[in-house]
Amino acid sequence: MPDHPKPSARARDLVAGAYDCHIHVAPDVMRRRIDDLTLAARFAEVGLAGFVLKSHYVPTAERAAVVRAAVPGFGAVGAITLNASVGGMNPIAVEIAARGGAQVVWLPTVDSANQRACTAADPQGATPPMWARLQDELREAGMAADPVEVVAPGGGVLERTRQVLRLIAEHDLTLATGHLSAGEIDTVVDAAVAAGVRRIVITHPEFTSQRVAVDRQRALAAKGALLERCFTTPHSGKISWQTWLANIEAAGPEHSVLSSDLGQPFNPPVEDGLALLADRLLAEGFTDKDVRTMAVDNSRRLAGAA
Repeated sequence: MPDHPKPSARARDLVAGAYDCHIHVAPDVMRRRIDDLTLAARFAEVGLAGFVLKSHYVPTAERAAVVRAAVPGFGAVGAITLNASVGGMNPIAVEIAARGGAQVVWLPTVDSANQRACTAADPQGATPPMWARLQDELREAGMAADPVEVVAPGGGVLERTRQVLRLIAEHDLTLATGHLSAGEIDTVVDAAVAAGVRRIVITHPEFTSQRVAVDRQRALAAKGALLERCFTTPHSGKISWQTWLANIEAAGPEHSVLSSDLGQPFNPPVEDGLALLADRLLAEGFTDKDVRTMAVDNSRRLAGAA
């Protein structure tokens, strides 16, 4: 394992009580740094309140329930990501996940039309996402599903997307925009607001296939969406730390939420992600209040804990 930096005690204190709303841990279909039960104990040891279990391929509400039973008082949160493995934009899958206790619904990520069509290369030296190899293997085996469409060609969202948004609103779930394009995100957020969805997060807007411009980020924030600031996006070289920090400054800390997107074997420990972000933000002049707002207040809102 690489020799990763360790967070300061001040940073640990500032992010105490936070939820990490975007992690990738075992059990999974690819190798991960740690499993969910072990991680829950580590989160509790460093004062973090919970995490949202993200999988690109399977629902995680049942896993979250097992973690909560094994680590009493810990806030393990289940989710579903609407890729091909769950039927894409599948209202039945969302309804069952909600009834099973899921809180977060990601729109398509690895199977989104935008991610499939994205020809933008990662910057030189950037670490590719772990799912890219799995997607290639599925394609080579003749199991590449059609891209999951969300937005209608003529504008507006597809009817099945509208049904999904209605269910998210009815169950008071959190909508995450996945790997949609900037234009698709605009369309979906408008439809979600109209449907009564109360919690919306723009998934890592700095990611290679999103690249949501700052003016668009501000417009989305004005509609009530939070902008997710993931540790791995700049850490893996997909964008510079300077741009990442400038986007937070431009959109406002009150409209941003910190998450790690960690769990890869070669990256820092998952329980260090939020505090490492806190140290970076403090070094750049952000205040304690800014960090608490992004790491704790806004994450607890998305996790359904506030």
